Amino acid sequence: MPELPEVEVTRLSFAARIRGARIEAVRLGKPLRWPLGCEPRELLSQTLGDVHRRAKYLWLELERGGLLIHLGMSGSLAFVDHPGPPGAHDHFDLVTTRGTLRLTDARRFGAVVWANSTDTGMAKKLLAGLGIEPFDPAFTGNYLHSALQGRRVAIKPALLAGDIVVGAGNIYASEALFEAGVDPRTRGRRLSRARAQRLAVALRRTLQSAVELGGSTLRDFRDAQGVAGEFQLHCAVYGRQGQPCTRCGTAIRRIVQGQRSTYFCPRCQRP
Repeated sequence: MPELPEVEVTRLSFAARIRGARIEAVRLGKPLRWPLGCEPRELLSQTLGDVHRRAKYLWLELERGGLLIHLGMSGSLAFVDHPGPPGAHDHFDLVTTRGTLRLTDARRFGAVVWANSTDTGMAKKLLAGLGIEPFDPAFTGNYLHSALQGRRVAIKPALLAGDIVVGAGNIYASEALFEAGVDPRTRGRRLSRARAQRLAVALRRTLQSAVELGGSTLRDFRDAQGVAGEFQLHCAVYGRQGQPCTRCGTAIRRIVQGQRSTYFCPRCQRP
């Protein structure tokens, strides 16, 4: 699933080029998770503005409202001059004067939704309940420690829930917990203020590194220019079950938490 770094990398790969473009045509393929929310013809001739990210959503500004895009479980965006005829899994084309933005999604869990603003309609509903952004200055150790009070669930599922902080996807949560030296099975409410501070710093650093490396390409992720990510090549624990820890040499363990694989070093990461 494309996580926050992949979505941010996608945004960066086409935002500057599409800004100021005028919409010439809109093509809808098979129905996605939610309907567009307006007639496609209503988007024609509008000029595109900035592209923003909120958690794993992209918001494309229009002269009237905007488009909220979610990549779902396996979706990707491409922004090219000549995309060619749409294939079976190409479900949305936004044809502009600077190229075509195409959403490809084999499982059709993604969506493109029009709204007057991010505070109205379907956009407001989809964005409600999201936690703080990890790059927000307000995301501190004190904030994380306070938000975890009363959380009986283990720290890794608590991070993945997305209501405390967004962007801590499965790979990145595992890597941040390793960097912070926190056992992923530790109950959230047991995390001390000092360890919460280390974890907040580690999570922000991990996600920033992922963005700089183009995200993670485990299967088929590519940015809007077709470039694959490389973060997965630098993982310290994720996907390294049985291999020696890069710090202490202990074999990396794999467990399952909430139906997701968790990788950690049983020696370096303490409860």
